[in-house]
Amino acid sequence: MKTIYWILVFLSTFCIMEFMAWFTHKYIMHGFLWYLHKDHHKKDHNSWFERNDAFFIFYAIVSIVCFLLWKYKGVWVGLPIGLGIFAYGIAYFLVHDIFIHQRFKLFRTANNRYAKGVRRAHKMHHKHLGKNHGECFGMLFVPFKYFKK
Repeated sequence: MKTIYWILVFLSTFCIMEFMAWFTHKYIMHGFLWYLHKDHHKKDHNSWFERNDAFFIFYAIVSIVCFLLWKYKGVWVGLPIGLGIFAYGIAYFLVHDIFIHQRFKLFRTANNRYAKGVRRAHKMHHKHLGKNHGECFGMLFVPFKYFKK
C-alpha cells in the first residue's frame, strides 16, 4: 500500500510542478526577478549561460532538502516529492532548453502535433521582449489552441 502512496505523491508532485513553473514564470520571473529572466527573452551577452539559468538552483535546493528529510529525518514523503521535483526538472530541461531553444542540437526533427504546438506556444510567449504582456503557460500542459494542424 505504501508503494501506491509513493507513486501518487510522486505523480502529484510532478503535476504540481507544472503549476509551480507557470506561477514562478508569471509572477516571479516576469515580476520582481525580471532582471534575472530578461536575458532569456533578449540576450544581452555572448555567454552560453544565461542569468535565467539561476532559477533551476531554487528548485534543486528544494529537491535536495526533500531528499535530506527522507534520509536523515525519516520523512517518507521526502523521497517521492524530491524525485517528483527532480523528474520535472529533467523534463523541463529536455523540452524547454534542448527541444525548444536548441541549447544542445538534439530533437531537431520532431514534427508531430505536440511538438509543433509546444514550439508555437513558446514562440507566442517570446514575441514579447519586455516584462509585461508575455503569455504564460506550463511546459507540458500547453493550451489546445496551439495544436492546430
